[in-house]
Amino acid sequence: MPELKTGGAEKHGKPAARLHVVARLAEGVAVDLDGGQAHYLKSVLRLGPGRHLLLFNGRDGEWLAQITGLSKGHAAASVLVQTREQAQEPDLWLLFAPIKGDRIDSVAEKATELGVTRLQPVMTRYTVVTRVNVERLRARAMEAAEQCGRLTVPQVSEPQALRDVLAGWSKERQLLACAEAGPARPLAEVLCEDRARSAAAFASALLVGPEGGFSPDELDLLTELAFVTPVGLGPRLLRADTAAIAALALWQGLRGDAERRPPSRLQP
Repeated sequence: MPELKTGGAEKHGKPAARLHVVARLAEGVAVDLDGGQAHYLKSVLRLGPGRHLLLFNGRDGEWLAQITGLSKGHAAASVLVQTREQAQEPDLWLLFAPIKGDRIDSVAEKATELGVTRLQPVMTRYTVVTRVNVERLRARAMEAAEQCGRLTVPQVSEPQALRDVLAGWSKERQLLACAEAGPARPLAEVLCEDRARSAAAFASALLVGPEGGFSPDELDLLTELAFVTPVGLGPRLLRADTAAIAALALWQGLRGDAERRPPSRLQP
């Protein structure tokens, strides 16, 4: 492995930056970085040519690279050596009703950190937010993936009406609907029972409603669908963003990859 320069975080054996790219990654490949990434490296981290960073694209694993060019609107890097192979992740979607302000950004960020593979905003009867800045959510998800060390960035889909999402649902994917009213079993109980299932059970989704909850007709619909399991998160009424994070943490702990440890820090 090439010697790391002893500056900033690199003197502790960890490159100062980790970025997601769309380009193919392999030894000796030259990668062009976009203007935003160039600004981040040059103006925020104050790096320059010769410094090292980590790159990943969701397909080829993670690679150590060296900055070969850096200007105001452009950066280039040369790929050196693979640091981690691409690994399979549990297939977990989060369906959530959009919420106001920065809290929707927090949902995208924390869901990414908790390993969600797809973020799907759903519009319900009591959803107050009428517009969703999908590009902003995608940016938040990418930043969170870069920070938390995962090898993929979750897909962020355009908002859809809840009924339309359910109408096109694949019956092979279990949908766990967090319901604050009506018949529902504790989520932890359902997940513990499902642990003995085959790997196909990893194709799951969690549904969290808006601040006002699901309407009675939406709850009736969810209860009637064979692929939906209504679940509860305890006796307290949770804010929508809290419910999403709590449900995701339970799923990863009981059916996901929470037993795995973070990757070792890159050593010089």
